[in-house]
Amino acid sequence: MADEERNTKKAKNRPSCLGYPVSIFFIVVNEFCERFSYYGMKAVLVLYFKYFIGWDNDLSTTIYHTFVALCYLTPILGAIIADSWLGKFKTIVYLSIVYTIGQVIMAISAIHDITDTNRDGTPDNMTFHTAMSMLGLILIALGTGGIKPCVAAFGGDQFEEHQEKQRSTFFSIFYLSINAGSLLSTLITPILRAQECGIYSKQSCFPLAFGVPAALMVVALIVFIAGHNMYIMESPKGNILLQVMKCIGFAIRNRFNHRSKQHPKREHWMDWAEEKYDKLLIAQVKMVLKVLFLYIPLPMFWALFDQQGSRWTLQATTMDGNFGAFIIQPDQMQIVNPILIVIMVPIMDSAVYPLIKKCGLNFTPLRRMTVGMLLASLAFVAAALLQIQIDRTVPNFPSSSQTQVKFLNLENTPVPVVVEGQEPFVVPGFNSSNNYMTLDTENVTVSAGGRNATAYFQKESRHTVLINADRMLQTLNDITEKPNQGMNAIRFVNGFRSHLNFSVKSDHLGPIAPLQASDYFSVTHGKASFTIENEEGQTCHYILQLGFGSSYTVLIPNTFTFGESCTENIKAIQDINPNDIHMAWQVIQYFLMTCGEVVFSVTGLDFSYSQAPSNMKSVLQAGWLLTVAVGNIIVLIVAEAGSLPEQWAEYVLFACLLVAVSIIFAVMAYFYTYMDPAEIEAKFMELEPDDKKRKELEMMTKDNLAYVNNETSNNTDVKQTKI
Repeated sequence: MADEERNTKKAKNRPSCLGYPVSIFFIVVNEFCERFSYYGMKAVLVLYFKYFIGWDNDLSTTIYHTFVALCYLTPILGAIIADSWLGKFKTIVYLSIVYTIGQVIMAISAIHDITDTNRDGTPDNMTFHTAMSMLGLILIALGTGGIKPCVAAFGGDQFEEHQEKQRSTFFSIFYLSINAGSLLSTLITPILRAQECGIYSKQSCFPLAFGVPAALMVVALIVFIAGHNMYIMESPKGNILLQVMKCIGFAIRNRFNHRSKQHPKREHWMDWAEEKYDKLLIAQVKMVLKVLFLYIPLPMFWALFDQQGSRWTLQATTMDGNFGAFIIQPDQMQIVNPILIVIMVPIMDSAVYPLIKKCGLNFTPLRRMTVGMLLASLAFVAAALLQIQIDRTVPNFPSSSQTQVKFLNLENTPVPVVVEGQEPFVVPGFNSSNNYMTLDTENVTVSAGGRNATAYFQKESRHTVLINADRMLQTLNDITEKPNQGMNAIRFVNGFRSHLNFSVKSDHLGPIAPLQASDYFSVTHGKASFTIENEEGQTCHYILQLGFGSSYTVLIPNTFTFGESCTENIKAIQDINPNDIHMAWQVIQYFLMTCGEVVFSVTGLDFSYSQAPSNMKSVLQAGWLLTVAVGNIIVLIVAEAGSLPEQWAEYVLFACLLVAVSIIFAVMAYFYTYMDPAEIEAKFMELEPDDKKRKELEMMTKDNLAYVNNETSNNTDVKQTKI
């Protein structure tokens, strides 16, 4: 009672602005910064696993979805802590500290210079970085999941009963802050990641991409604590979720203990809890279970939806992100989803739904959700079709039992070549090459211009054989995969008669001897300017226009001369084609998925709220979040256990699974009867006093019977007892 009086007195003295408590400003800013922190870190996470840690696509996807699943499992823990122990304010503060520590650890784990003792740009102790990142992700999952069910509810607590209109507006602003944080972070953090940073060597700047979200989380914590004296903080009143679980548990135990046929059946299995719990609570639990039963098929939708941040982002790394006026990073494509949400929600509410209603169609919430699931499956069909087109542009690299070879003629005259087991061919002069040929043997006899030699080619590799004026053969090892992160792999072959130095920007490749080649080095897209310098200090600047994910061998011919026309005879031979499919094609699948999300998720939340008892809306919210967690678990199971050889086949598999699940859900929805929780609760509220009197009478009768039995056992002369 004292706490309530203190809170009431405090509420009267709180500052307000335009009828709104000033305290909500701190909560909205806190939510914006927290969502920026979470979505910013999450946007680059799968690329961090692949390019920094060095995991393959499947393992990167698995760990990513394990993390997301954990983020949606921990809200249950946060709700229990807040309602039963610490209260919302302390829960948010304490778990935000855990959250901040996790973000800082993630930023530290991405600093490659910590263990890069030889300063070659690659960490020497990857175990340290992996362990640090896993610890950071666990803390982040505990933090973001734990505060998820608390912040919005805490904001609602700041309003008094007469401020219902302001409370409704607050939740709209609160939702806007979530989308604003998501939108900006998905735009900004990929740009930060694409920068190069480092103490000894420059690499993709993951520390900055994780560091900025960590800084925003620090700001979120400081801002939230700063409003401490203005908040209304209600004491924990007990967790309804625990009460529901106890009621269900008692009903199950009681039914098991009375499973013999001598006990009459009851209308519903939850009625076995009547011996201990009120009929009102049992009726409320029945309503919750009825909705939760409909939740069973829903995780499959989230299994597809959350792959926007994993599989679809990895797909974007194999595409062309040049939009002319600007360049889109692969992880920035996720921004299409929040942009389309802002556009689609008002369109659906103000145009599509009224039009459907005008056409006389009964587009019920459950039918909307079914359509949303089908739209998500269509999005994955679009992703599969796009993946097929991408796969056609990727070179056919050699298998584990094959090797691929091509010949590069450094002279001006054509050279006939005979490879054992292959048709003879001619390599044209003037620094030309043939296409790769695939061989099934390691040792092969090669004849170039009539001169025979035995060449050794390693399995599962690519090679370029240089043919010089003396018909001598020299073998170079080529790369056997697309360059990562949309970079381009470039190397120089010196066909000139003296040593040459090559450099790009501030990187110097050192002197390359005649008829020798440099190692591959990575260059970003756009115009790449290279400097060629001889021992006398003469220079030549060569510019090569690069796309995304290509590989080139730049040949300096024996006819090369320094001067104004020095670049005329330089030839860039394309070993791997650049990414030919434009990233804009992904907008189709993002559009379908966002339409599915708007129809499915927004409708599902509204349906759950309308069908939930007044005091159990948080229980259904926890159940809704649990479907997201289970959906991500489905993804990691398929990614690890499925092991489909082609990515497009996995997309088709997910699409088929969701279609099958949507059919099951449609059948379940057909037999579902919509409820009015308020009407049901009112009916049981009228019966509750009589129910309590009946239970009190039953308890008194049990106590009297126990007393009589006790007296009878102590007095053997008593033959009969009257009550």
